[in-house]
Amino acid sequence: MPKAAVKLVTVSDDQAGQRIDNFLAPRLKGVPRSRLYRLLRKGEVRVNKGRIGPTYRVQAGDVVRIPPVRMAEKVAPTPAAATLAFLSARIIHEDKRLLVLDKPAGMAVHGGSGLSFGVIEALRAARPDAPYLELVHRLDRDTSGCLLIAKRRSYLRSLHDMLREGVVEKQYLALVRGQWQLGKTVLEDRLSTHQRRGGERHVELDENGKFAASRFRPVQIWTRATLMEVALLTGRTHQIRVQATAAGHPLAGDEKYGDPVFNRQMGRIGLKRMFLHAHALSFEDPVSGELRSFSAPLPEDLGSVVDKLGEGT
Repeated sequence: MPKAAVKLVTVSDDQAGQRIDNFLAPRLKGVPRSRLYRLLRKGEVRVNKGRIGPTYRVQAGDVVRIPPVRMAEKVAPTPAAATLAFLSARIIHEDKRLLVLDKPAGMAVHGGSGLSFGVIEALRAARPDAPYLELVHRLDRDTSGCLLIAKRRSYLRSLHDMLREGVVEKQYLALVRGQWQLGKTVLEDRLSTHQRRGGERHVELDENGKFAASRFRPVQIWTRATLMEVALLTGRTHQIRVQATAAGHPLAGDEKYGDPVFNRQMGRIGLKRMFLHAHALSFEDPVSGELRSFSAPLPEDLGSVVDKLGEGT
């Protein structure tokens, strides 16, 4: 079995601020997290020749000693070449600080919960020499559309600050049940997230929960459904889905918060997943100060449903 040599790695400015376990993971690919923590506890990983714990955050200029690690013959599964090519073709924009992807529905943004890889792991596998790739925000597995990925740690920190301040505009297209009669309106609620058995998240209205606000605007109204543009004014888990249901207009295809009868009706005209698409993102660039706007067209599967509604199907 192959055995790696000792490595001394100097932390760059863009890598500063990461927890040591996250810094080690891409440099010891295939090594389980439990093994990384053992290496840290035993002092085999050192920073500036000293022992550190798993919560230590690396600083620019730190010299990290990465010990030889005996690798097992069996390696973790990697994304197939077709998946890597498929994702690469969905890149909307890329520069030295940022990558914008039109995320496909049905693919999680990161591995976990029984998944060996997600979007971020696939991109890292496609670019093994990339020094840094990290999610700026997340989209649910069944949600398609604009996803931001930072290529520098400093840029990620800046965008996270902007997200917390609510100055990144995120707009979605959603199909909801019935004829929307509220016009253009801002829905304000308080939401709490609960963990159900198996780790599944469930969000509910709760007067003691976190404040959530979304701006809903009808784009096209049909007899059975309305196409909505929704702008997030806060970024709570499942925010659009829960607020739409609370307003009496659940999302088409939403199996968790939606209406089963409406879902079956939409299924008969071809809807095979939740109708929620992150179609536009805009923000003032934290480095250049320029307005940056990105958009992803409505996917073909959702566009076909809209066409059939328009035909009165």
